[in-house]
Amino acid sequence: MSNPINTAILGASGYTGAELLRLLENHPAFTITALTGDSQAGKPMEAVYPHLRHRQLPALVKHTEVDFSNIALVFCCLPHGTTQQIIAGLPEHVRIVDLSADFRLTDPANYAAWYGHAHQALELQKTAVYGLTEQAREAIRPARLVANPGCYPTCSLLPLLPLVEQRLIAPDSITIDALSGISGAGRSAKQGLLFSELDGGVSAYGIGHHRHMAEIEQLLAIAAGEAELTISFTPHLIPMARGMLATLHAQMASDTHVDAIRACLTERYAQEPFVTVLQAESPSTHQVRGTNQCVLSVHPGRRAGEVIIISVIDNLVKGASGQALQNANLMFGLPETTNLERTALFP
Repeated sequence: MSNPINTAILGASGYTGAELLRLLENHPAFTITALTGDSQAGKPMEAVYPHLRHRQLPALVKHTEVDFSNIALVFCCLPHGTTQQIIAGLPEHVRIVDLSADFRLTDPANYAAWYGHAHQALELQKTAVYGLTEQAREAIRPARLVANPGCYPTCSLLPLLPLVEQRLIAPDSITIDALSGISGAGRSAKQGLLFSELDGGVSAYGIGHHRHMAEIEQLLAIAAGEAELTISFTPHLIPMARGMLATLHAQMASDTHVDAIRACLTERYAQEPFVTVLQAESPSTHQVRGTNQCVLSVHPGRRAGEVIIISVIDNLVKGASGQALQNANLMFGLPETTNLERTALFP
């Protein structure tokens, strides 16, 4: 493009920042102007991520050292709880896609309950658009601040929302069992994430109180037309770098058949470039690795009236950086598929 869109990535030294840099390579509109990583400030990106050595990228700096006067777009990849005041301090002309959880919940009291502290940018929180692209496309286009969904909510809500909206399943019957690759836990050194601790085992965590519950329940309650909703959600960590699979159980409405569930999702996503509904086989995370795709399948349960849905995404792409780029493309009037139509990495 003749007029490139200057872009900054805050928190570029984390996994989602590095993934954004991969996806933005040769983007026709977005030009990387600034990269921040306070703990790595002063280092070239290749010192943090050697696989980016071939790129001509700015060195990492502290966020306070960035001149935002000529920057139009910011991807914020900072940890939860650190983002609010930084975003609140950005100039009004800057448009933002926030990959943290700081602006996803609309109720300040709900945010405080789940994250353990009061929200520090309440006025800005009121303006944020929840960026599940396939559900909020028209609201995303003019938005200044898009709250990019979490990976578990993306994997779960894409199949569930159309069914709840059409009253094909009972919202309070929903049970989600989801498995994520360990990149979802971030890049910080933690004993529980060591290879010797994870290899050969699968473990559940956040049992009964994972923060993504609030995000999922918020969207499902809106779809159901209810003030609040409670679901069952249990995340699991599996010993692979990236990928996510959610197994969703729900009770169908009394006059509904599994074929109607499949037909609803097939029709809803027929024209969507990044959602595929399979008609028979069950998907594998291999089918979406490195892509912005979500692949779904629908199956009858053994109990009367039960439906089981399998949903797979790459947690770093459709679950984070890919969806962030999809949203940014929309915000700047570009085809939302720009730089995102990729073949899965297999094997």
